[in-house]
Amino acid sequence: LPSPIPCSLTQPVTPELLVSPSSQDGDLGSQCPEDRGNWTGRLDFLLSCIGYCVGLGNVWRFPYRAYTNGGGAFLVPYFIMLAICGIPIFFMELSLGQFSSLGPLAVWKISPLFKGVGMGTILIVSLVAIYYNMIIAYVLFYLFASLTSDLPWQHCGNWWNTDLCLDHHVIKAGNTTFPVNITNTVSPSEEYWSRYVLHIQGSSGIGDPGRIRWNLCLCLLLSWTIVYLCILKGVKSSGKVVYFTATFPYLILVMLLIRGVTLEGAWKGIQFYLTPQFDHLLSSKVWIEAALQIFYSLGVGFGGLLTFASYNTFHQNIYRDTFIVTLGNAITSILAGFAIFSVLGYMSQELGVPVNQVAKAGPGLAFVVYPQAMTMLPLSPFWSFLFFFMLLTLGLDSQVRTEVTEPTTVSRQPGGLRGPSYPSQFAFMETIVTAVTDEFPYYLRPKKASFSAVICIALFLMGLILTTEGGMYWLVLLDDYSAGFGLMVVVITTCLVVTRVYGMKRFCRDVHMMLGFKPGPYFRACWMVLSPATMMALLVYNIIKYQPSEYGSYRFPAWAEVLGILMGVLSCLMIPVGMVVAVLQEEGTLWERVQQASRPTMDWGPSLEENRTGTYVASLAGSQSPKPLMVHMRKYGGITSYENTAIEVDREMEEDEEEESMM
Repeated sequence: LPSPIPCSLTQPVTPELLVSPSSQDGDLGSQCPEDRGNWTGRLDFLLSCIGYCVGLGNVWRFPYRAYTNGGGAFLVPYFIMLAICGIPIFFMELSLGQFSSLGPLAVWKISPLFKGVGMGTILIVSLVAIYYNMIIAYVLFYLFASLTSDLPWQHCGNWWNTDLCLDHHVIKAGNTTFPVNITNTVSPSEEYWSRYVLHIQGSSGIGDPGRIRWNLCLCLLLSWTIVYLCILKGVKSSGKVVYFTATFPYLILVMLLIRGVTLEGAWKGIQFYLTPQFDHLLSSKVWIEAALQIFYSLGVGFGGLLTFASYNTFHQNIYRDTFIVTLGNAITSILAGFAIFSVLGYMSQELGVPVNQVAKAGPGLAFVVYPQAMTMLPLSPFWSFLFFFMLLTLGLDSQVRTEVTEPTTVSRQPGGLRGPSYPSQFAFMETIVTAVTDEFPYYLRPKKASFSAVICIALFLMGLILTTEGGMYWLVLLDDYSAGFGLMVVVITTCLVVTRVYGMKRFCRDVHMMLGFKPGPYFRACWMVLSPATMMALLVYNIIKYQPSEYGSYRFPAWAEVLGILMGVLSCLMIPVGMVVAVLQEEGTLWERVQQASRPTMDWGPSLEENRTGTYVASLAGSQSPKPLMVHMRKYGGITSYENTAIEVDREMEEDEEEESMM
């Protein structure tokens, strides 16, 4: 299809330097980017990023990972890996999005040869989004089930319970008269989860999905409906929703924390959580686990950060925002650990068993252990409702934090997922919709609401298999393979392309244009060496420690393993496919085509003409001004700090051009 006419050419444009100051009423920024949409307030972006990073994994993954890897000593490698791998890659993604005002597909104008990286990102996000909302559906199911005077998972004796069911009231009342071996029993909450919510006994395995669970199907439909309504008007609507969804979970978390630390036996759980075991620091596994937690807890590579930043103004201080979000995410994880383990300490004292026998991670904590703990509290339906409402708000605009590889010393329990941490459904949908509409802006942006509805309906239909009696097996398969391997390849490739192909010097100059200062030696060292080396180590570790998928005692058949591996490899194959397409679109010899395809396109750079300087001047179609700096001086009657930055950047570029001509 021929390229559509740029919006700057759809109406006559008078050169700015030929217009008198009195006739210039309007802003140069009132062109295409307004049609694309922008955050309506300064806090919209910051709260969206906080909601994106602070999520379910802070509640159900970090505390478990901390106590199994040295307790308080785990914080040492955690913060070191945050500095080496987390903060630099986080800042790089924000910089790419804000500088270009483009989504994860169109941003590869920076180097069209690698547009397949963006294609791989969208494939990963789409696969994960299919099952991510199923977890939100489970949360909704439990939320509605909490609206009762007596929680349905509080006692045995229901039609779904078996003879193995034993609730804590029997244990507490009978531990003085007869011994109870809880290893041969099942709690009411666990049977409620597996036999009532999932009804997994109706399926013999992944090849036998069974019937659709219509109550779960309706919860899944409600989940997608909520997501669609929240993103209906793009960032203008989702940016306002996060004012509630990003802040309200903190209120509930503080309430749960206060309630937890006032319980009898709470200190036993907190001590178990934070007691430092510094000998663990000598194990490479602990450092790998810390790096994995950082890599996935910040949600890099999913395109969400890049998408959010693309709706910023050009000079938004993302440097400050990077540290606020990343450090806030770490502090929230630690705080959540106190809230969780204080309750687990109380639960272990009530049951008369060690804390490590009740401590679990992932959905096993959210849907089995913590609900059981809620039944031991006065006003248990109230606290249960608060807990699941917190999970709902975290899940809608935050990340589902599960893990890439289960530690080899810990058996995988039913209800526990081991896949990577995932961004929010808001972020998923904004990423997918923004990526596609940026590719076809003149066709899809006017119909963004309809296009978003089509995407939601399609993903809902593809997720129906997850609502069947054997749906958990498919969810586990998707969780294990949809993003773990492919996501790391995407992030490593992005880092290498920006620093090696596009050029570290050019990228730092772009950041200089936006923020008024260049990234320091710390960021440059991490981008060039430390961050990609760390991620490559993680990739190798995951390959070496590969384990076939399993769910409890069920082992997945070979065809399911092959399907999962193909699912993970497919996103990586998008990179060479994109290379072939890019090379075929160029002319000349093979090497000349590769060189041309690896260079930025002519329209790469800031989306607004007023922000383009140096090599970016007049590269937009329909550009009328020889120097945007002169437009600023003419329009606003002076030079600001950013215009001074533009002068410095122009001078540097001229010096570089002179050096290259002399060589």
